[in-house]
Amino acid sequence: MDSAEAAAIRLRDYTPRPMLRVPAHEVDQAAAPAIDVHNHLGRRRTGQWTSAPDVDALLLVMDSCNVAAIVNLDGDWGEELEANLDRYDRAHPGRFATFARLDWTLPSRPGWPDQLVRSLQDSARRGAAGVKLWKDLGLHIRDENDKLLMINDDRLFDMWSAFGELSLPVLIHTADPAAFFEPLDENNERLEELVRRPDWYFGDPQFPRMQVLLDALEDVVAAHPDVTVIGAHVGCYAEDLGWVDRMLTTYPNFNVDIAARIAELGRQPRATRALIDRHPDRVLFGTDVFPPTAEAFRRYFRFLETADEHFPYSGSNPPGAGRWTISGLDLDQEALRQVYGANAARLVPALRDTVTQPTGEGA
Repeated sequence: MDSAEAAAIRLRDYTPRPMLRVPAHEVDQAAAPAIDVHNHLGRRRTGQWTSAPDVDALLLVMDSCNVAAIVNLDGDWGEELEANLDRYDRAHPGRFATFARLDWTLPSRPGWPDQLVRSLQDSARRGAAGVKLWKDLGLHIRDENDKLLMINDDRLFDMWSAFGELSLPVLIHTADPAAFFEPLDENNERLEELVRRPDWYFGDPQFPRMQVLLDALEDVVAAHPDVTVIGAHVGCYAEDLGWVDRMLTTYPNFNVDIAARIAELGRQPRATRALIDRHPDRVLFGTDVFPPTAEAFRRYFRFLETADEHFPYSGSNPPGAGRWTISGLDLDQEALRQVYGANAARLVPALRDTVTQPTGEGA
């Protein structure tokens, strides 16, 4: 191939092989019992358990990787919640904790705020371990007057209060990633991803700006200090760890998981390590990789436990989020113990006995 032919290679076909020769370490098992606090094992009303077709096989993967438990965020409500609880939590006590969801068709009907609270109460009675709120609340869901419903809407105050009264931790994903709200042009670092998934683009004026959504998140965290909030994907703003640090410093009820964001964290490893060192009791292990695989778990272990540099954050080529590599955090043993499992065991009541707590640590 000559230079003219090389110049004709399309970007979509360009898969360069790095010439760097750097140390590489495989980490087969987590250094401490791990709880994947962010995963999806339900059938999402498809009728198929595609994320975990064989629960026994999944348990073997978990055992081989020292993953003590997985939080299943796909519980939904009613009979679908029962099906998830039967398949996971009740069949394998201590290995799974299923979070409910809410029926967001309800806001199109009169009296919906009270119906949401009653649904929460029903899910708690059935055995839900928490609740998952997704970013459709703030981006897509509309009320009975066709008005976009924000997470800090006054009519949702009783729902947020009920989370605290029912001791249901809330794992919430709002906004993020930041590039999804930026102009879709040659400067957008997630351009390739958004070309593949145009439905993930929120830069259109019909959607609120990302900061509006983050401000709404801060409003509810501040207004409900008795509610345990886990901000998905590094608090929904992995690109700005200064913002995340301020939230963790200001609000004791706010916590974050690292699920599906090692791509962002691994390109700022010193800042990430500093954040965890400042808040080791507020950062939770999670992957958001489903079906869960040993390969995916071990990539996260390598990121958390080693000082390796320049390694892929994904098994795909090119990787999904962007064309970069990551470096490891080399966390100390105490931080690993907390991030891997102790924090989740403390914050999710259903998992309180999953990971052994040292004497004197809060339950």
